[in-house]
Amino acid sequence: MNRIDKKFQELKEKNEKALIVFITPGCPNLEITEELVLSMEKSGADIVELGVPYSDPIADGKVIESSSQLARENGVKTRTVMEMASGIRSKSEVPLVLLVYFNSIFAFGSEKFLKLASESGVDGIIIPDLPLEEREDIIEECNEYGVNFIPLVTPTSKDRIKEIASGGGGFIYCVSVAGVTGERKEFSADITDYMKSVAEVTEVPRAIGFGISSPEMASKYKELSEGIIVGSAIVRRTLEDKSNDEIIEDVSSFVKSLKDAIR
Repeated sequence: MNRIDKKFQELKEKNEKALIVFITPGCPNLEITEELVLSMEKSGADIVELGVPYSDPIADGKVIESSSQLARENGVKTRTVMEMASGIRSKSEVPLVLLVYFNSIFAFGSEKFLKLASESGVDGIIIPDLPLEEREDIIEECNEYGVNFIPLVTPTSKDRIKEIASGGGGFIYCVSVAGVTGERKEFSADITDYMKSVAEVTEVPRAIGFGISSPEMASKYKELSEGIIVGSAIVRRTLEDKSNDEIIEDVSSFVKSLKDAIR
């Protein structure tokens, strides 16, 4: 069983929600990534997303865009992220997800990319800019190599949500609002209806993201889905002018507060 599926099954049996965290590998430096991931896992992170740095991350706000630029300046490439994933996997069974823009996969070759991802211990893949009409081959290759294809759905018609969710595995990434990633104070009132619509068309666990910025907000929205995704609020802490040890301590403390809020 894929590690993501196994994790959601374990959490369901304990009546717990999944805490899914996002970082940009190589931000603020190459040395911190592996230790940061392992520390977040110890602090309560259930699944870790690793964002492959990209020159034009259209789905991301300023914080993650800045982290991506810094990682690229530090020499992080697609293969670097795979190597980091492999290093993490040698020490941990935490489920790992790559968030990667399609051009990075295309440049690599999709089958070669997914084969290497699988060999590196990656469990799932999110491709924010992959058109619905062009994903059939990717899904087939994901299935071949045991990597969950994790679709992103946005507030839209139920038929469209059903179409997007079909073929998805691991979890459905439910984008809370139109626009880019970033911290917010709250979501719109119709978020409840939207999340119900997703549940009505798929049995794959739902995780809500794009904007969760605090333990209070995580607690407020935890009943809407099976998982909570936190990205920008974590990445912002990795961009602060602190030592690696201070960043790891700060991020880990924040992750613990998030997990405590959604238990």
